[in-house]
Amino acid sequence: MTDNYYKISFTAPDATAKDISIALLSEIGFEGFEEDRLNVHAFIPMELLDESKLANLLQQQSINYTKSIIENKNWNAEWESNFNPVCIGNFCQVRAGFHAADPAMLHDIIINPKMSFGTGHHATTWLMIDAMSELNIEGADVFDFGTGTGVLAVLAAQMKAASIIAIDNDDWSIENAAENFLLNNVNTVILEKASAMMANSQYSLILANINRHIILANLASVQQHLKPGGVVLFSGLLKADEEMVTEAAIAVGLQILTVKERQDWICMKMVNKQP
Repeated sequence: MTDNYYKISFTAPDATAKDISIALLSEIGFEGFEEDRLNVHAFIPMELLDESKLANLLQQQSINYTKSIIENKNWNAEWESNFNPVCIGNFCQVRAGFHAADPAMLHDIIINPKMSFGTGHHATTWLMIDAMSELNIEGADVFDFGTGTGVLAVLAAQMKAASIIAIDNDDWSIENAAENFLLNNVNTVILEKASAMMANSQYSLILANINRHIILANLASVQQHLKPGGVVLFSGLLKADEEMVTEAAIAVGLQILTVKERQDWICMKMVNKQP
């Protein structure tokens, strides 16, 4: 297995095409993205790239791309050269270890992002943190479905959740999340490599910043693992996904409470109304 990655670079014709392209690329193995206006750099392990799928996907958005090789060992240096702290109001700052803490922030999270999503720069992570700011998580049983960098689990721990289970099906994400838990002195999270929720367990809060296909495939399971009156936050969704996800969620007994939007991405807050 190679340690190198392909770097796919392109300029989208508009913001919608850019966001749709990122969402679709994440579904065919791309593990990291850098964005600047309409410019995107997407990263994928060399052995996972299916160039015919890539070409077809980007052609749908009228996008041409260039391809280069980046050594895995250079990823952190590239992140550090571009990484700036992310602030969600005065509720939470997400920063690298070489940035100073902001004493005005209620929560301070340090991350070494590596190849994972979840730095706070992406609209979906920003939306999830913003949605968490409106919840009282103290004493809650939390399940983080697709933890990535682990940033949402860290925040749940800082918000005094009673228990936190975080899962991901990607080895790199599990390694990265574990490192970030250590950086933030979080030792209360149970971290497991898995792609589905554990049997015979229920939670008062489920966090799921993943993608439409995984959300739709797991809606019934989420409802079954959510305590009556429990809340789930879904993101990794585009505005265009809202109607489809809403219909499927209602069908399994979830009620949509709020939908927030940022840069064509949405975060849906739902509650389990079933006994």
